[in-house]
Amino acid sequence: MALSIAKIQMTIVTSTCWATLRPQENQISMFNEPARGNAEAIGLCALHTGDCAEVLPGLHDESVDLIVTSPPYNIGKAYEKRSALDQYVQLQTNVINDCFRVLSENGSICWQVGNWVSDGEIVPLDSVVIPIFRNLGMKIRSRVVWTFGHGMHCTRRLSGRHETIVWATKSDDYHFDLDSIRVPQKHPNKRHYKGPNKGQLSGNPLGKNPGDVWEISNVKNRHPEKTSHPCQFPEELVERLVSSLTKPGQTVLDPFAGSGTVGAVCNRLERKCVLVERAPEYVEIIRSRLSGSATKPRDLLTDVVPLAPGIDDLFPSNIPAPELNMAGTCSAFNAG
Repeated sequence: MALSIAKIQMTIVTSTCWATLRPQENQISMFNEPARGNAEAIGLCALHTGDCAEVLPGLHDESVDLIVTSPPYNIGKAYEKRSALDQYVQLQTNVINDCFRVLSENGSICWQVGNWVSDGEIVPLDSVVIPIFRNLGMKIRSRVVWTFGHGMHCTRRLSGRHETIVWATKSDDYHFDLDSIRVPQKHPNKRHYKGPNKGQLSGNPLGKNPGDVWEISNVKNRHPEKTSHPCQFPEELVERLVSSLTKPGQTVLDPFAGSGTVGAVCNRLERKCVLVERAPEYVEIIRSRLSGSATKPRDLLTDVVPLAPGIDDLFPSNIPAPELNMAGTCSAFNAG
């Protein structure tokens, strides 16, 4: 009996101490602490090691405000198992259905995809996922074209130099902060030459709408963000989505976390994040990239003169042999 009372007292003391140390619910925590379920917390991110098909059902309804991800493209990369297109579509449907459930009523999904490639034929995957979103009652707000300077070189079709981001919302009442992602005006000092506003600036002094074609360098060997992950997307791309579609303290989910780019951006922008990754080697990349409470600012690539491509850019030594064999037909570039 005395032992039981001692255990109860110890539990009460421990709980009281933890409640004192734990930040208030509406504050942002930078502690490395156990997260809900089997996740581990790194900075503001809860990292789940496992398949998203198994992890997502355990997340609460309407618990995230934005979903940003780049799922495998089913082109035979080292981290994916190639399947028939209809099977791939069914997999995407199942994952998107779960994402829709955990998304808040005012939330958005940004699904970044490229092309499905088979025997030289391509199927743009945005044409596959858009009907899935619309069948759920979601509304497509933008189809962003992400264009980059280089990639695989094709011999029997035009080389692919863009991928797409499908932005869909769950309702008409969604958050969108345009001012946070404005870009410089082409003619910043242009003024009205007549009328009641004569002499005043004709454009928004904060900059212009970035439009739906984004030219952002992809992450190749010499890129400052490069990790050992074979395919990762740049922080600048994710930063635009997170900055404009969430507020500080809100939660972002990436069910295919890859190298943890979404987590790196969320830690820097003070957004909470849920990352799901099944490959142990990529989980280690994420841990290394996000470890520590201090977040590293993104290297600014604006006005940097690009270097001429070297031999390592043309023939990366870390690409597995099956991928090199696909160069003639030009595989899609998958992000993570």
